Amino acid sequence: MSRILKDLTRRARGVGYALALASGLVAFAGPSPAAQSEPHVSPISTARLVTAENGIAPDARYLSAGIAVTLEDAWKTYWRSPGEVGLPPEVTWEGSENIAEVEFLFPAPTRFRAFGIENFGYADEVTFPLKVTLADPGAPAQLSAQVNLLVCADICVPETFELSLPLAPGEGVDLDAASLIADAASQVPEAPERFGASLTSAALTDDGTALVLSVARAGGWTDPDVFPEMGEFTAFGVPDIRVEGDALWAQLPILSEPVTGEEPLRLTLTDGAVAIDLQDVALDATAPAPPYDATQAAGSAVTELLWIALVAVLGGLILNVMPCVLPVLSIKFASALKAKDHSPARVRVGFLMSAAGVLAFMWALAAGTLAARGMGVSVGWGLQFQNPYFLVALLAILAVFAANLAGLFEIALPQGLMTRMASDKGSGYLGDFATGAFAAVLATPCSAPFLGTAIAFAMAGRPIDIVVIFTALGLGLALPYLLIAAAPGLIRYLPKPGAWMVTLKFVLAALLLLTAAWLLFVLIGVAGPSAALWTAGTLAILVLILSPLGARLSRARTPVAAAALIAAFLLPVGPTPTSAESGDALTASDWVVFDRSEIPRRVAAGEVVFVDVTADWCLTCKANKALVLDRDPVASLLKSDSVTPMRADWTRPSDVIAAYLKSFGRFGIPFNVVYGPAAPEGIPLPEILSAETVSEALREAGLRQIALATQ
Repeated sequence: MSRILKDLTRRARGVGYALALASGLVAFAGPSPAAQSEPHVSPISTARLVTAENGIAPDARYLSAGIAVTLEDAWKTYWRSPGEVGLPPEVTWEGSENIAEVEFLFPAPTRFRAFGIENFGYADEVTFPLKVTLADPGAPAQLSAQVNLLVCADICVPETFELSLPLAPGEGVDLDAASLIADAASQVPEAPERFGASLTSAALTDDGTALVLSVARAGGWTDPDVFPEMGEFTAFGVPDIRVEGDALWAQLPILSEPVTGEEPLRLTLTDGAVAIDLQDVALDATAPAPPYDATQAAGSAVTELLWIALVAVLGGLILNVMPCVLPVLSIKFASALKAKDHSPARVRVGFLMSAAGVLAFMWALAAGTLAARGMGVSVGWGLQFQNPYFLVALLAILAVFAANLAGLFEIALPQGLMTRMASDKGSGYLGDFATGAFAAVLATPCSAPFLGTAIAFAMAGRPIDIVVIFTALGLGLALPYLLIAAAPGLIRYLPKPGAWMVTLKFVLAALLLLTAAWLLFVLIGVAGPSAALWTAGTLAILVLILSPLGARLSRARTPVAAAALIAAFLLPVGPTPTSAESGDALTASDWVVFDRSEIPRRVAAGEVVFVDVTADWCLTCKANKALVLDRDPVASLLKSDSVTPMRADWTRPSDVIAAYLKSFGRFGIPFNVVYGPAAPEGIPLPEILSAETVSEALREAGLRQIALATQ
């Protein structure tokens, strides 16, 4: 008997002597009453306290025990780190007698997905091994456990119960209970050396939104999974796992706010019966590269990049006819009228310069994206409209352009420069270039079909992907310029100059003023009403100084105008409302503030959740709101008792919203998704909404009364 005990101890040294006693015993057939407590029984679970020993042997210091839980079909409970939502088991031992310590051990979890959320835990049945240390070896004892267990299926039910098991002096082992505990103990993760494994590298991506790791194991991998733990509030998405020989590479998106790397990291890896525990993992400075076949990967990457580039060209072309690009179209039309009387060569070069202006802005945007990503800043399409100083600069340009078109003043250049520009060879090329660049600037707050796919690919890809995709977007946006450059004769089909052009100038000035009014509204959401009022006032003074009324200032005119322009950038410094508190996020009592953790709770209660990610600077979002979301039949559906409309306001930067978009592979807005009992992972909608698209998504998600609501 002594030799058997020594062998068992050696075979289970990672779990301890108490569990070693159980590790070599026969298969489970149900514990006997002597080795188990009275069970807790509910409609969804059964739980009992079991021990391998029938009694406490003389001088025994340890007990091998476990809490065995059996769950009904479709019900699950959680691991020590539950994932994005959920709660781990909690057990206290008040009322126990002769118990010095109880070590609660967790078998390796499985991954399950509910309501689009990643969770770690157990289904069907689980036994939590317990290593019990007696205060007085050999003396009678009693285990009394107060258990809090969260059990979830379509809904979540917290269960609280007590289990108690008295143990009198005695000898003997209950083979069934010992086998049950031994099986659970064999699933408890152990040190990597036990399985010939070692951590090669672990690091965060530059922006702190993903964890990347590499682990080597002699003999390779079959069906691995990774369960990370990094602080109490860090949640991870589905890992991208790749295996090459003995090497495993994994990247796990961080679904909560980006982390800094200061949080403690622990990794659990599973592969069949293998369960590896890596504790106190130190992060490296650089994320490991994934294993891949260089030749095959390069060929497939080039093909994929070419296809996405074509999609980007199409997305850029469609931007020309989006409702938010009306001022851009007016600028293009005005430049075409100006070029009508020029020679074909001048028209061609002028429109090529405008196309170059579009591309120059796109390249500047790509460079800024790469620089921001290198500094760990979240990036996305149109995010420059979250910057108040960028908005003020646009407002200043629009104010001057509009006043100029309205005839309040003419911007005079030095006589020598005007003489040179009057020649057919060099006239207005700088203006043509600026027209194209400004058109691209005003197009960026828009989203369009195909644009989201291209931007998502670029933002998630390599630097070369960003450069190619933004270049393709610029080519698509510049196609009207390139078309006229290729066929300058198209200019002849425009109306002949006349008195109508004066009226057109005022119309174009009005359009630019409307754009400026919209930007002021955006500025209110970004920097607050006082900043918008200050900016509007100083820009009005700037226009007044440049007008004939301001001409009386003579020499002081230029410095006063410069002072007014500088003053426009001196935004009042003070607290501004967060997106959750801003008026736009609560424009109607029907909309609730975005809370990602609230989505699965509402879906579990049978509700349909409609998420609208929007911003004041997104005109496509405003069009969706005015034309679809605020009109029947969609408005009535969103107001029904079974639907929760949830709005995420991205007017000002939010890492939480950026991470949410990234989890869907999106980096721009508008973005809408519908969750429900029949669509727990969510149904993403296209950028341009229609009543039919939204109604169908609500129906697919499980809104049963939709047929009645739309009749």
